[in-house]
Amino acid sequence: MEENLLHHEVNSEEEIFERNDDPSADYEVGDEVAKTDEATQAEEISGKKKKKKKSLLRDWTEALVFAFIGVLFLKAFIFEPFAIPSDSMDNTLLAGDYVVVSKLAYGPRLPMTLLSIPFAHQTIWGVPAYLTWINIPYYRLPGYSTVKRNDVLVFNFPAEDILPLNGKAKVYPVDHRTHFIKRCIGLPGDTVVIKDRVVYVNGVELPFPKKVLFNYSVKTDSSDFRKMKLEKLGMLRESVQGAFVFASVTITPQQADSLRLIKNIISVDPEIAQSGLYDQQLFPHNEKFPWNLDNYGPIGIPEKGAKIKLNADDVSFYERIIVNYEGNSMQVKGDSVFINGKYSTAYTFKMNYYFVMGDNRQYSMDSRYWGFVPEDHIVGRASMILFSYDGRCGRVRWDRCFKVIE
Repeated sequence: MEENLLHHEVNSEEEIFERNDDPSADYEVGDEVAKTDEATQAEEISGKKKKKKKSLLRDWTEALVFAFIGVLFLKAFIFEPFAIPSDSMDNTLLAGDYVVVSKLAYGPRLPMTLLSIPFAHQTIWGVPAYLTWINIPYYRLPGYSTVKRNDVLVFNFPAEDILPLNGKAKVYPVDHRTHFIKRCIGLPGDTVVIKDRVVYVNGVELPFPKKVLFNYSVKTDSSDFRKMKLEKLGMLRESVQGAFVFASVTITPQQADSLRLIKNIISVDPEIAQSGLYDQQLFPHNEKFPWNLDNYGPIGIPEKGAKIKLNADDVSFYERIIVNYEGNSMQVKGDSVFINGKYSTAYTFKMNYYFVMGDNRQYSMDSRYWGFVPEDHIVGRASMILFSYDGRCGRVRWDRCFKVIE
């Protein structure tokens, strides 16, 4: 009897161990069947979902959205095409050229006006293409280079509020101002002076760009003047004085040298404005600085962190920087200058600035007219001509396509 009880206890313990080792012992058979049915149903539902294909409309919508985001990213941070609208960079860049502007070169500038319609710069159907409700401070991501002298820059025109391009003066946010393209002549901290159209930077002569244009006066005694075809060289005007014919042409210095070799041409002289002849259109628009296009400066280029003394004469150079570009208020009372309501004898620049000129030196509205380019206005460096179309002749300039800009 005792042996039977002992045997039964042993068997019970063995059964317990067996049940502990067997995972199926933790639930009843009915539970197992229920869970199996649930798993089967889940698999069937999952299979149905997998079999269900996305509609063609959804596929196209997703593709277009991703493409749109990709193009926006490229435009904002990598590169952007721009059309050359004028002759100010002739004949390096021609009207009708479409250039690629690298934004990686100097670092992409983050959008400052966040509420803007993509791919619309200033207006759309006559309505502003942006809202100024949300603006962020200027910030530029790191680039692989810095602005160098002779780089061809694309930038937002800083003086559109005082030198209107299309009638009335307009005030746009910085990143929505009209795009300009010019060659960088002066870097922050440089001193630029032009003497008889030759540019000197920090006392050193700066070589002309390869395709720079100037006006020349051509004198000839030829009765076959028309056969010289000076119109093709960009003849502006002609006049007859006795036995001589005078023509004004816009050409490169190399073309001027070639004209001098023609038998019936007596002289080819540069048309240079006399030193001291005041042109009131030019910056700083002060008769105390009697400058003209061919004799200009010296002028110092502001540099970030540089401190200058303020007096009545300096105001004409730096007022726009202090007020318009760097966001201060300024008043001049007699010989005293007040910045943000405080009497000031000095000012420290918050940004770097640049001095730019067009390669068509006589017909370029550049820094000589309106002053400096602030660094927050710079879009990027023009690197290549992507495409070129001659609107006057109605043809593609194939020889200019994919040409590197020098």
